[in-house]
Amino acid sequence: MTTDTRRTALITGANRGIGLAIARGLARRGLRVLAAARSEERASEAAGEIGGDTVGVVLDLEDPEAAAERFAEIDAEHGPVDVLVNNAGVLHQGDALEIGVDAVTQSLTVNTVAPLALSQVAVRGMNRRGWGRIVNVSSGWGSFGEGLEGPAAYAISKAALNAVTVTLAHAARSGVKVNACCPGWVRTRMGGASADRAPEEGAETPIWLATLPDDGPSGGFFRDREPIEW
Repeated sequence: MTTDTRRTALITGANRGIGLAIARGLARRGLRVLAAARSEERASEAAGEIGGDTVGVVLDLEDPEAAAERFAEIDAEHGPVDVLVNNAGVLHQGDALEIGVDAVTQSLTVNTVAPLALSQVAVRGMNRRGWGRIVNVSSGWGSFGEGLEGPAAYAISKAALNAVTVTLAHAARSGVKVNACCPGWVRTRMGGASADRAPEEGAETPIWLATLPDDGPSGGFFRDREPIEW
């Protein structure tokens, strides 16, 4: 475990897109960055791209229980993890009548259950230390207030991730803040080339939530740093 007084942030899915932009932004702000990806090669490449004090770590979210155990190992070796950004996700196309059960199961596993499992480990440590930030990268497609539009499995999993955010915020002690955000429609492999935002723009609100001051909000859902409906 490091004795460095700087904050340490772990970002899942840090090897491309919004995750890479978040990791770069936090590194530029002086945080130690743990760039998590599914393979050693991807994690190492991401660390090289991000620069600064960055270490690539392997974290596969397909098995949430194993991922939580691996997170605990990473926390002990490179942490403590002060900031966890649950960014990695999967997107399956199809409405509620078209989507297969396997796609829904994988979406819930990667987009909802794994972030919960990692956050449980992280928040326990943050509660003991009295400081921490959890950022769940959600989507407007998971907002009941915005109609749960978009592909069904993705919308279901992101709505559930929003519920995870609120329940974790209830369990977090003073000094620990848990929030969700919608990065907008971003030009990534998932968002497509016609999206109206660059990854750096999509990363702005997650970075803001990851670096909130002590009087910042908790248990909220944000887009462009403004609250939005659940």
